[in-house]
Amino acid sequence: MASNYNRDDGGHFNGAPGGNMGGRPRQSGNIPFSKMVFDGKRMRKAIQRRTVDYNHSVAKWMQERVRFRDRRDTRFLRPDPNFIVNLLPPVAYLDNPINAVTTKFVHTSTNKVRYPVNVVKWTPEGRRLITGSSSGEFTLWNGLTFNFETILQAHDSAVRAMNWSHNDNWMVTGDHSGIIKYWQSNMSNLKMFQGHKEAIRDLTFAPSDTRFATCSDDSLIKIWDFNTGTEEKALTGHGWDVKCVDWHPYKALLASGSKDNLIKLWDPKTAKNITTLHGHKNTVLALQWNQNGNWLVTAGRDQLVKVYDIRTMKELQIFRGHKKEICSAKWHPQHERLLATGGSDGSLMFWMTGQDQAVGEQETAHESNVWSLDWHPVGHILVSGSNDHTTRFWTRPRPGELSSGKFDSSQQYEEEQMATKQEHDQKQQFTELPPFRPNVMPSQNKIEPPPFRPAGARRKYWPEAPVRNF
Repeated sequence: MASNYNRDDGGHFNGAPGGNMGGRPRQSGNIPFSKMVFDGKRMRKAIQRRTVDYNHSVAKWMQERVRFRDRRDTRFLRPDPNFIVNLLPPVAYLDNPINAVTTKFVHTSTNKVRYPVNVVKWTPEGRRLITGSSSGEFTLWNGLTFNFETILQAHDSAVRAMNWSHNDNWMVTGDHSGIIKYWQSNMSNLKMFQGHKEAIRDLTFAPSDTRFATCSDDSLIKIWDFNTGTEEKALTGHGWDVKCVDWHPYKALLASGSKDNLIKLWDPKTAKNITTLHGHKNTVLALQWNQNGNWLVTAGRDQLVKVYDIRTMKELQIFRGHKKEICSAKWHPQHERLLATGGSDGSLMFWMTGQDQAVGEQETAHESNVWSLDWHPVGHILVSGSNDHTTRFWTRPRPGELSSGKFDSSQQYEEEQMATKQEHDQKQQFTELPPFRPNVMPSQNKIEPPPFRPAGARRKYWPEAPVRNF
């Protein structure tokens, strides 16, 4: 009986699997088997994604600290990358803050439509990162694998300020047109109102979360009732744009920095100015209270980072090292002596009180202004948002690994190429498979030479041809 199947040039039979009537698709051989992973369902390239998972280090720390009589009993790491498995979270090295300096580049995250990243903020549990851009969009990035999760249009103008309440239930944001919005943890917007006539530059919550304060380019600092969204007090005293404001961690005390080069301390109950610090010779762009409540760090366009002790109302220390104006400053969440600053030239520097020189530096962390910095709640990752439209993640180096102090632009190129390739692979439909070989298992198509066997060893069977399907 004659066969109804006609063989084509590719080794397939029309009507048989791989022909025009369905079954296995024809194969062109463009993708070699050595670069494929066979899961029984489809052929797909293996993708390697960087991950910085802190769960192992936290679990190891929980196990080991039971045996410690004191926190000083913590073991020191050997200076070898192989001992990274013994690396503990920053809270385990409270006596050695240098272990929390994050100069190791991990990943660059960029939106498809690029806009300057004005503010970055971790979610309270540290699982995601939220970035606010000049387009008014929120972008959520995964906190472990750093991949994109979702994006939403939050504001009609550029997002300038963002902060979480202390109870971790609410997030308040402000934009360039003076609009204030309330957000829940599921990114649902519940309230919106006009707060200022000009751009909102910063906002901060009171320790009780019943009130929050905002500062704006209209030279005003306003205190709001969170529940009703009504203005309680307006603090007047600055003669120009107010660039930053921060509420004391446990006292009724506000600190603000302005374009008039002044740092003012306020009593939010009476709306009066307590004192004024004349420490900078140019605009104060960033300030933050330390977790101990005694230190206040300030930074500005005069290229200086200053730490004030409010118990004496004097400068505790001055850090010099930035070559251009300083745009952002952030204390470490676990080590009260450690802080990070970002400059307008894209540099990233780490400082520690008691030392005059920087303990860590990345001269070319970004190509433009570093507008915002934020530490992961655990303290092992630092995120920077820049005017060069990128968000970058920085982590601790491996034990014994030395940092060059300069970010290689080729790393960014490789990251962008990898991100593009991963996106392409996810969308690509694999309609072309390797050349068809009848009666050959896909995982057994490559023949390798037999392994070395010492004299007298028992001979093992080594197939001379591919294993066939029976």
